[in-house]
Amino acid sequence: MSRRTLPPSPQTPQGGVTHYGSRIWDDLRHDPYQARRKYGEPTVCADCGAVYRHGRWQRGEAPADAKREVCPACHRIRDRMPAGLVTLEGPFFAAHRDEVLRLVEHEAMRERDTHPLARIMEIVPEAERVVVKTTDIHLPQRIGEALKSAYQGELAVAYGKDEYSVRVDWRR
Repeated sequence: MSRRTLPPSPQTPQGGVTHYGSRIWDDLRHDPYQARRKYGEPTVCADCGAVYRHGRWQRGEAPADAKREVCPACHRIRDRMPAGLVTLEGPFFAAHRDEVLRLVEHEAMRERDTHPLARIMEIVPEAERVVVKTTDIHLPQRIGEALKSAYQGELAVAYGKDEYSVRVDWRR
């Protein structure tokens, strides 16, 4: 039985990969708001108070000697550049608007406890629908799955091509 080898990425020269660890991944969807380097530990966000410790951002108390920087989520909020959009619409939504929005906020609060960079930036009410803007691409999908689980309806998830974004549309 022979081992199947994976094809090299388009920018890796033929035969340029000697073993798995040296493979170069050409991911075109990268988050421009993620730091290009690791933060020094501990670092505290100057806006929201999240602490960078043990290689990730988390909730907690920051030591007095912690460095102060702005976390990627607060940077997105300052620039008003959401990574995710959730659109809520339809006759059921219009009739149960407050209840559905409570579920959306509850799901965001549950996520915020374990992932402090996953937040709702803004909830924008429009004439026939509501658009929820988020700071990452995972929270919108979780919100959409929670809505589908609780109220059924139609759910569409579309990730941006060549960019770090997601659009979730829920309708019922």
